[in-house]
Amino acid sequence: MSQTEIFVKALSRLLGWIYTICWSASFYPQPIHNIQRRSTTGLSIDFPSINVLGFVCYMIYTAAFLYSPVIRDQYAARNPVSPEPTVRFNDFAFALHAVALSAIYYSQFWPWIWGFKVSRYQRISRPVAGIFWGSLVAIAIVVAIVRSKSPDGGYDPSSWAWIDVIYTMSYVKLVITVVKYIPQAWVNYKRKSTVGWSISTILFDITGGVLSLLQLIIDSSFQNDWSGITGNPAKFLLGNVTIFFDLIFIVQHYILYREAREKKDDTHAPTLRTPLLSAAGELPR
Repeated sequence: MSQTEIFVKALSRLLGWIYTICWSASFYPQPIHNIQRRSTTGLSIDFPSINVLGFVCYMIYTAAFLYSPVIRDQYAARNPVSPEPTVRFNDFAFALHAVALSAIYYSQFWPWIWGFKVSRYQRISRPVAGIFWGSLVAIAIVVAIVRSKSPDGGYDPSSWAWIDVIYTMSYVKLVITVVKYIPQAWVNYKRKSTVGWSISTILFDITGGVLSLLQLIIDSSFQNDWSGITGNPAKFLLGNVTIFFDLIFIVQHYILYREAREKKDDTHAPTLRTPLLSAAGELPR
């Protein structure tokens, strides 16, 4: 092994674990902030509600590419030039940690667990609930297709195979990543304030997104084959989508609504605890 190869692999591992630490750290500021305030006001319940499903899918995705001989063999068959998946252990470690912290964050909207006061309007919106159940249905449909269309029950990579189910889970994670940010951005816009919401989460988040992309690019360039990126769409698109929305939040916090941060937290404002959409599918008044 050449010195260049040793350096590149060491750099990849370093970037991987730094991004894992940053993304993992991004889960702590908001729950801690909620505990300090004894409140979830100013937050959209849609974000944590759908986040749990997204990271469960991502955890299964990373675990499959790391530890499933079937999935790894099917990946190698479809990517003969670069048969080694670009999923790394730090990806799985992050996903596992994210599932646990997302569940804790979501549980803070249940008064009987934490004792926080929750408004009767703080409920999951219909669009987000539809995406949640629609994602589960989509995964079930792909499983059914694999079992019915594949001649050997999903083990032939040239046909519908189990790797397609894993890819479907990664696409579910990508859709959820796009959707989960929108309610909080909308709540910030309606309130013209980011009070009650922690910017530290976003700063950790965007740092992790940049480093995640750098690790993926380094790994793929070292293999001299960019299929390492196309073969790992979850990581590639996850980083890009994260950076895009984080920039929106940074602009809201530091530019658009900077003056509102200095004011007292208006816990009586009628829009603080309302979801993205009301039960009737209209914007809350």
